[in-house]
Amino acid sequence: MKHYRYLFMRRFTQVAVLLLYIGANAWGWKILRGDLSASSLLGVVPLADPYAVVQIAVTGATLGMDIILGALIVTFFYGVIGGRAFCSWVCPINMITDTAAWLRRKLRLSEIQKRFYISRSLRYWILGLSLVLSAVMGVAAFELISPVSMAHRGAVFGMGMGGGALAVIFLFDLLVHENGWCGYICPLGASYALIGKFSLIRVHHDANKCTDCRDCITVCPEKEVLHMINRSSESVLMGECTNCGRCVDVCKEDALGFSIRSQLKQSKDEE
Repeated sequence: MKHYRYLFMRRFTQVAVLLLYIGANAWGWKILRGDLSASSLLGVVPLADPYAVVQIAVTGATLGMDIILGALIVTFFYGVIGGRAFCSWVCPINMITDTAAWLRRKLRLSEIQKRFYISRSLRYWILGLSLVLSAVMGVAAFELISPVSMAHRGAVFGMGMGGGALAVIFLFDLLVHENGWCGYICPLGASYALIGKFSLIRVHHDANKCTDCRDCITVCPEKEVLHMINRSSESVLMGECTNCGRCVDVCKEDALGFSIRSQLKQSKDEE
């Protein structure tokens, strides 16, 4: 059970968030209303996706104070505390991509498929392009085609095109490229990687306990963030880390764990 604790916690959080949105739509619950782009917590606290708000802002549209405040609250939370945790703890697509990655490992597809190169910086280019297109077109470009939004609204209000988007992402990650959507394409994930680059909650690696079994790298959706494995004791400082905790779960030697103090200490040492 220990080796699945963060996985269970993530699934509970993702399902709970969906249920709260569904409850608001179906039964009038007031705990969490709206969608992942703009929500209201307890009818008082505004929440808004910073990336969606920036897209709207560059169109020239006038933003309400509640939307601006909501984006600032979300930015503060992930920027100071959560890092890129939205991608692994909230986003409904994560359940699909994790399933595809698990099945890909079971079928050993990575061992028999010829790997083709995709730059991880592609998602940042897509992020920039979406802002340019939003400014030119006068609409939030990525929001029009976002599988994340389609999947979430589909689950809450009725599937519609969301089912097709999920199927495409699942097949892409399973048959074309490991962790393809989240790791290489999704501009929403790129935005949270930028926001959470300096967040406090980090995975810390203790090289003295590491036996270099590399189980952590096998399950990590952003493998480059674990460059220190069996080399040095340090925290994962790359913003691309989703704080999913799978590396912590599978480490039998407890060489990996979440830490705040290690991050603060390392920052002081670097000054």
